[in-house]
Amino acid sequence: MVELQTSPLNAVFHALGDATRRRMLQELAGGERTVGQLAQPFAISLAAASKHIKALENAGLIHREVRGRIHVCRIDPGPLAGAHEWLSHYQQFWNQRLDVLEQLLRADAATAARGRSTPTPRKNTRAKKGPTS
Repeated sequence: MVELQTSPLNAVFHALGDATRRRMLQELAGGERTVGQLAQPFAISLAAASKHIKALENAGLIHREVRGRIHVCRIDPGPLAGAHEWLSHYQQFWNQRLDVLEQLLRADAATAARGRSTPTPRKNTRAKKGPTS
């Protein structure tokens, strides 16, 4: 099936799927940055940085403002709320699964500890001699 419209969540996860874009968002969490400032830590061209920024813009994660010849970017964390909500469902799932695993491991450890503290009696393997006839 071909989707004609992609959900905003798809764009957010696409944007977050790249380490460079995640780092750019991290930088923007500290305040506004120019495109040059965002490109600088990665030693990438302004054209490459602009493509990353465009992906972040398409996801609604940042806004770019042109001030004369300078492009200034700032973060918009709103779309991250949808991603967080979607991921929180799986966080609950994994927390429940890990709680069950923890209970099983504790029960297994308790069983092993009981086995070590009370030695099991050995069976006498010698044949008993009965009365001789």
